Amino acid sequence: MDEARLSQLLGQFPDIRLLVVGDFFLDKYLDLDRGLSETSLETGLEAYQAVGVRCSPGAAGTVVNNLRALDVGVMGLGVIGDDGEGYELQRGLKDQGVDTSPLIVSPDRFTPTYTKPMMRETDGQVHELNRIDTKNRSPMPEEIQTRLIKRLTALASDVHGIVVADQVPEANCGVITDRLRAALSDVARSQPELIIAADSRERIGLFQDIILKPNVGEALRALGQRPQGEVDQQEVESVGTALLRRTGYPVFITMGAEGVLVFTKEGMQHVPGVPVTGPIDIVGAGDSVMAGIVASLCAGAQPAEAALIGNLVASITVQQIGTTGNASRGQVLDRFREFIQLRGNR
Repeated sequence: MDEARLSQLLGQFPDIRLLVVGDFFLDKYLDLDRGLSETSLETGLEAYQAVGVRCSPGAAGTVVNNLRALDVGVMGLGVIGDDGEGYELQRGLKDQGVDTSPLIVSPDRFTPTYTKPMMRETDGQVHELNRIDTKNRSPMPEEIQTRLIKRLTALASDVHGIVVADQVPEANCGVITDRLRAALSDVARSQPELIIAADSRERIGLFQDIILKPNVGEALRALGQRPQGEVDQQEVESVGTALLRRTGYPVFITMGAEGVLVFTKEGMQHVPGVPVTGPIDIVGAGDSVMAGIVASLCAGAQPAEAALIGNLVASITVQQIGTTGNASRGQVLDRFREFIQLRGNR
């Protein structure tokens, strides 16, 4: 791919409209200052002092963050609680220009939240303390599942593609239940031209008839294998081929700094990662890759081209420390120029 081709694809992003369906979390950062710590009179324990609170959409919301930074239109479909965290999550999504009208608000569900205490030590160093997770650990009610499926089916004809973000490890406790996964297959079969791609922490192997984007560990687990130490690429290629046969659609296996293995009916391609220097923060990198891949496919990119754009986006977001970053179209183009120059100097 050359610069003209990349510019052409990026130029179409503002005309693309996607539905992101899945588990929308709130990422809540507490900025703590060790120098202000007090001792609790009741317990004698150190009482951390928060000097700042930062909230942003996470999980499926991280995919949304990346898509909106790329100027892609987004609708969000998920389930949140009728609580303060839900208010903050909706506010964060709306501030980004996301259509939140498909979201279902339920008083009987938590808004899933990752609370991340970030401690600034007296020497100025900042590090994350133990994360506090708020999740729903009971099955998604059947009535809410029915509403989700109706909205998914109705909205599918109004978008160019669907991104599936299956974040919750407990089966059927998140948005992507067995019923909703089957509904996605129904949509895919009825609208074969629609780009649908799934990312799942625990169940990527259960999706049918759509594009898959697992990392190496997720791909291996989908075939009943458990990574033991360093994984041989030949093993990953075997798993990717098996997933391709199972779903019938392209499979993108992300390998961190090594890039992406792309599996299609035409064969397998390795799309190398984009080198970066300095400190990195890989939180949300997979979501960055997903956003770049799906937006590019909807713009008409070939799978290998889409993987490269996903790598470019991730190479920018991992350099944003202490937050789930994003990348603009201009930044992606600049990073591509740097990448080409670097390759030319070798």
